[in-house]
Amino acid sequence: MNSVASHKFSARTQLSAFLLAGTMLSAPVMAQQVAPPTVPAPASDAAPTATTVQSITVVGNQRLEAQTILSYLRLRVGQTYDRSILDQALKDLAATELFKDFQITDNNGALTIEVTENPVINRVILEGNKRLKEDKIRPEIKLAPRQIFTRSKVRADVARIIELYKRQGRFAATVEPKMVSLDQNRVDVVFEINEGPKSKVRQISILGNEKFSDGDLKDEMATKESGLLTILSSNTSYDPDRLAYDQQKLRLFYLQNGYADFRVISAVAELTSNKQDFIITYVVEEGERYKFGDIDVKSELRDFQPEMLKTLLPMKKDDWYDAKLVEDTVESLSETAGLFGYAFADINPEFRRDPETRTMQITFNVAESPRTYVERIDVNGNTLTHDKVVRREFRLNEGDAFNSFGIKRTENRLNSLGYFQENLEIERKEGSAPDRIILETNVQEKPTGELSLSAGFSSIENFLLQASIRQRNFRGLGQQLQASVNYSSYSKSVELGFTEPYLFDRNISVGGSVYRRDLNSFNFIDNDRRTTFEQVTTGFQLNAGVPLTEFMSFFARYSLNYDDVTLDRGTYFFGDQCDPFIAGRYLCDAIGKRTTSLVGYTLAYDDRDNRIRPTRGQSLSLSQDFAGLGGSVKYVKTRVNASKHFNLGSRFILNISAEGGYIFPFGSAPNPGSDKVRLTDRFFLGEPQMRGFDIRGVGPRVIRYSVDNTDPANPIVVTETDGNRGQIDDALGGRAYYQGRIEVDIPLGTGAKELGLRPSVFLDVGSVFSVRRPELTTLATFTDPADGLAKNLCRNSATSAVTFGSNVNPVSGAVETQYQYCPTGTTSNLAPFEERFFGDTWMPRVSIGAGVNWNSPFGPFRIDFAYALRKEEGDDTKRFSFNVGTQF
Repeated sequence: MNSVASHKFSARTQLSAFLLAGTMLSAPVMAQQVAPPTVPAPASDAAPTATTVQSITVVGNQRLEAQTILSYLRLRVGQTYDRSILDQALKDLAATELFKDFQITDNNGALTIEVTENPVINRVILEGNKRLKEDKIRPEIKLAPRQIFTRSKVRADVARIIELYKRQGRFAATVEPKMVSLDQNRVDVVFEINEGPKSKVRQISILGNEKFSDGDLKDEMATKESGLLTILSSNTSYDPDRLAYDQQKLRLFYLQNGYADFRVISAVAELTSNKQDFIITYVVEEGERYKFGDIDVKSELRDFQPEMLKTLLPMKKDDWYDAKLVEDTVESLSETAGLFGYAFADINPEFRRDPETRTMQITFNVAESPRTYVERIDVNGNTLTHDKVVRREFRLNEGDAFNSFGIKRTENRLNSLGYFQENLEIERKEGSAPDRIILETNVQEKPTGELSLSAGFSSIENFLLQASIRQRNFRGLGQQLQASVNYSSYSKSVELGFTEPYLFDRNISVGGSVYRRDLNSFNFIDNDRRTTFEQVTTGFQLNAGVPLTEFMSFFARYSLNYDDVTLDRGTYFFGDQCDPFIAGRYLCDAIGKRTTSLVGYTLAYDDRDNRIRPTRGQSLSLSQDFAGLGGSVKYVKTRVNASKHFNLGSRFILNISAEGGYIFPFGSAPNPGSDKVRLTDRFFLGEPQMRGFDIRGVGPRVIRYSVDNTDPANPIVVTETDGNRGQIDDALGGRAYYQGRIEVDIPLGTGAKELGLRPSVFLDVGSVFSVRRPELTTLATFTDPADGLAKNLCRNSATSAVTFGSNVNPVSGAVETQYQYCPTGTTSNLAPFEERFFGDTWMPRVSIGAGVNWNSPFGPFRIDFAYALRKEEGDDTKRFSFNVGTQF
């Protein structure tokens, strides 16, 4: 053959300027085209002539070896070929996607394959993506640096990016790929992204519903219509998965209300012309409403007596049919079978619908199954926590008969540790035989060590500084080790503690702590904070605990404390003695040093599903502390606590709690006429325990009011009704107290939940009472006999000064403080006052409000707004409060 047949595949494209519209993938953009080969026309009626391959030469290749390119082809030297074989060779080269241009030239059997290789990707650049970050996009695309560029990968990546934006509700998003040619046959691939607005659900239309209104049905859906009331909701965007979920929600709603024939005929989501909003239309068929007919149970298990089980079924004949109730009954029967050792009990409800009577007859068939025994317990995923820490929480052992209650209890105990993921579940797998089961626990460990240095501000403590280190799973053995330092304007503390929950691998917990606590008690006078007494406590505590039953435990403890209670000498003392005219006799009685040797115990019952964040169950505890085994303080303190948690459904949790206590003193009073229970040992109530009231704002107290002596013959006491809280407002506490709380946790969306926000509404009730009425101090206006004028008393600091008045202790008769009349024209440092005693009553105080817990970066944060519905005269109320470091 003297003629030259040139087969050329041309796909030349200006690489720096080609476009790929994200929404126009079906358009012939970047399509490779095969140019028809140029071959001389054969002679009329002549058949194609076969030619032998004499040689094959590859030119234009830079990175790829010639042999590598030839390996993709079926051409070999010495074989015969015709035009169809050359066409197939071109197709094989195109299939490799390694070349942007290639051609085969035939010169009498000498074949020359000329190629232009696809460029290498230097960088993949994303531009315009703000709502969807790069770390979310890059793992989904195939193009990457140092890879060979291919148009098919570009198209696939564009489609994938658009799909990611659709999942975010942005259906108007477009992606335009561009390439920038570089030297050495390299390119930068740039994806220019126009995210567009988030596509909202503008309208939800429901057709065919007659029994329930559109509003009732829309309330059941997860998807919400966009509007002012849902501006903060994340469920107003369109999501195909949520659309399918809403159909199931509608079906469940109707089935729960007796409409057994309900079905969703169609659910169509239409995108508006501007691609910004969706209109969703449901077409439903409600059908007739059914009631329960005859309910029966048939059991092939010998431990299951059908007649007994029928009495336990929650549904009754002629009740409206409820599919959810049937589902719950199946689950309940399965759990009951598990109690008897049937792990894989087959509970099959058989339905018989009667359209004429509109009744649904149900027979629960309990199929025969073998008793099941635990063959093996597997624990996976624990890298730090020792196996024994997990296994000792199991209520079943290998070889035991299966028991569903033991499995549920084990899950609750593991969740209460706080070492692993929330809602941990134990999987049940079939064992080596039909009567064997494998319990597999796949755990995901959470960080259990806490190292924090935080600062904050509290409406109670002002500036707060906290530093602590805590390990709740020390060495992976479940031990607790902690050290903390807290500092605020009115309290300081340092504490070291250690707890071993399983001593010598036995279910006996032991622990101890040493501490130093400095407390400055204070009150508010017309919004001014005033320090009263200072208490410094140094001591240690040892404790031990043993379980008595699965839910009941006994704890014992011993503590030794050294307390030093003082008042500011410059403010409250006259000479070497506490001045009752300044401090009040009750504060003077509180000062002193004492040692408290205390032995106590707690008997506790707790079957809550999770001790960290319970959703159901109850707890009850009785505690008593006996002070008097040595030391200078003698009393018996008794406290009772109880709580009950209810799961109301839809993640609403109701908590009802109550507590109370009483101190019974032994021995004599610290001072004649004072209460036998010291001020610092009594119960106090207020913020944060009882919201709606200020700190120590409930219960017995002494308020010192000013006396207006403008008219000495008719002095006027300026009380709280006159806008004056008083010169002094001191809470005295009480021997007895009680407190109750009803609180409902309100669920939030996923975003708020991830932030650690937990709002709630509450009602608090309580009181503290029973204290000996203190000796009150009243300082009236005196008349100076020298000139007959009304004057206030001044302190007599000079020993040689003439004394005109003195304060005499009415019990001992001793002169404690001496005063003189203030000279005319001088300022009195002891204005007349009158003390009054309030609040010693068991009558309840009641408050309502709402609050939110937030696990903030600087510690647990609680904010509350409360209103006191009922209070007693003298109580301090407070509507708004926030605290750092206080958990409820």
